[in-house]
Amino acid sequence: MDPQIISWIVSLIAGGAGGNIVGALLKNRNLGPMLNTVLGAVGGGLGGKVLPMLVPAIAGLVGGGDTNYAGTGVLSAIVGALLPLIVGFIKKPAVAA
Repeated sequence: MDPQIISWIVSLIAGGAGGNIVGALLKNRNLGPMLNTVLGAVGGGLGGKVLPMLVPAIAGLVGGGDTNYAGTGVLSAIVGALLPLIVGFIKKPAVAA
């Protein structure tokens, strides 16, 4: 299989996992499992594949290239967690206790 396709798959799966992890950790910002997964996968795809192309320093941190699946996965999980978190803060304002 093509390494670039595997790298995209890793990005999407890691992003989806990151979105669900942040949803599980922050119950008051949880958007539901489906939306967390979709937003996480979008964030993971953008963060793992597009962000290193736009910011060369990030490409250097994750090792660059399509065969560094661990670096791509970690970056994708982080950005995949951030996107649902940001949407959760916009969509669900904090309730004063």
